[in-house]
Amino acid sequence: MNKNRLEAFSDGVLAIVITIMVLEIKVPHGDQWADLHTLIPVFFSYVLSFIYIGIYWNNHHHMMHAASKISGKVLWANLHLLFWLSMIPFATGWMGENNFGAAPMALYGVILLLSAIAYKILQTTLVNCQGRNSILAKAVGKDKKGWISPILYLIAIAATWIHPIIAGGIYVLVALIWLIPDLRIEKVLESEKN
Repeated sequence: MNKNRLEAFSDGVLAIVITIMVLEIKVPHGDQWADLHTLIPVFFSYVLSFIYIGIYWNNHHHMMHAASKISGKVLWANLHLLFWLSMIPFATGWMGENNFGAAPMALYGVILLLSAIAYKILQTTLVNCQGRNSILAKAVGKDKKGWISPILYLIAIAATWIHPIIAGGIYVLVALIWLIPDLRIEKVLESEKN
């Protein structure tokens, strides 16, 4: 199967997810700077979610670039990932509208956790499709970040009931961990060229 359609479809879904999130930011009634004050939690939740969607888009792009073929299982695993990512706008809106309350923060963490698990499933399915000696298998390696993230999400979900700010800090920490460029795939692809 050709991977280009899968990539194009995934790009389109992620673009729609971002569009839905930004449309959830309602224009305030009033023409003063102070009127924007009520939007601060909504804006911060949007920024965090935008970064998460960007991280997934970037990593998905690199992973697909390293893949030479896909299968029906890969298509379903990809749809599974897109399903959980498409839930991020709902959790983002609820979190921002309710000033980062415990239940919205916990739901946000659950969706991030399920997205991470879905990404891991897609990655494993794609590696199995390519073969254990493939470029992608070499690039993925032990995937420490991929295993640490779900553990941190579980801690954050539990921490929401202690104080939601702790969970928020952990969500930001995971995003920062993934913002550090992951050059594994690029390095392996470059070494294969030489």
